[in-house]
Amino acid sequence: MATNFTYRPSPRAYEEEIPPGLVRKKRLLDPIDRVSEILFGLIMALSITCTISVTNTNEARLKDLLFAAFGCNVAWGLVDAVAYILTKLAVEGHNKSILHFIFKTKQPEKARSFIADSLPTSIASVMKAEDLEKLRASLLELPPQDLKPRVTWDDIKISLAIFLLVVVSTIPISIPFLFIDNVGIAIRVSNLVAVILMFTCGWLLAGYSGYNRIKTGLFMTLLGAALVSITIALGG
Repeated sequence: MATNFTYRPSPRAYEEEIPPGLVRKKRLLDPIDRVSEILFGLIMALSITCTISVTNTNEARLKDLLFAAFGCNVAWGLVDAVAYILTKLAVEGHNKSILHFIFKTKQPEKARSFIADSLPTSIASVMKAEDLEKLRASLLELPPQDLKPRVTWDDIKISLAIFLLVVVSTIPISIPFLFIDNVGIAIRVSNLVAVILMFTCGWLLAGYSGYNRIKTGLFMTLLGAALVSITIALGG
């Protein structure tokens, strides 16, 4: 007797078909932001620790340089965190202006044009007029209080995460100088740690973006080394 059987794959089966970089998870920062902040912190710290190899540094001076590297990243981490809040408020203020125009305009075509301009190019290119009109109608239903730019608790957590990423990135490359008495060996170990971290940044970024992990890791390492050299050459 024939049996009418329909195969229904489990949710796990669908998840396994999705590339890792496309799996949606709620995170404070996406991989690009995390890698960027870590790389920024590494470059800032390396621009100071790498000067040890070209200067006649005694133990007291070495401690000063390490303190300067840490203090520099604390300062720039704070700047980055505050800049994120200010940028977020600026973007929300701009969006508020667009929404106010959409609410008040008597020209639906122009409102749809503003909506299309605010969308990613790849999405806007496939949106039809009726799709944009549906979006416009949905936006008109937003309550007024949702239009006010404000700093949320999530924004504060994100800014704190940015600060911590920049500051913590200093620690791994500073540890060799704290436990190795020979400055020359400490420099080599510190640089090796930095190379591994930059390669890891590229590896993680490739997993998110769909690029070749090894090539991206090597590229990120070379890019980081080049930026550190430029920073030192410019007196950073």
